Amino acid sequence: MTETAELEREVAELIVDVLNLEESAEEIDPEQPLFGEGLGLDSIDALELAVAISKKYGFELRSDDSDNARIFSSLRSLSEHIERNRSQ
Repeated sequence: MTETAELEREVAELIVDVLNLEESAEEIDPEQPLFGEGLGLDSIDALELAVAISKKYGFELRSDDSDNARIFSSLRSLSEHIERNRSQ
């Protein structure tokens, strides 16, 4: 498994655990939208997820970031953002 795929799986598990989703991590398509018609997350879910990501990966996701729509658009885009910004 590539490092990218491993991180996507890890982030999918975090999403399922933090938000108590009925789906399993394996059921989340990396390209599926996280909000709306996709996984169905809402703004409260995004806040909970941002807090969990900050604790786990050591960087802050800010609510006023103009890139949030892109960052949270899919599991893949969120994982890529984490990869670029996490503490090593």
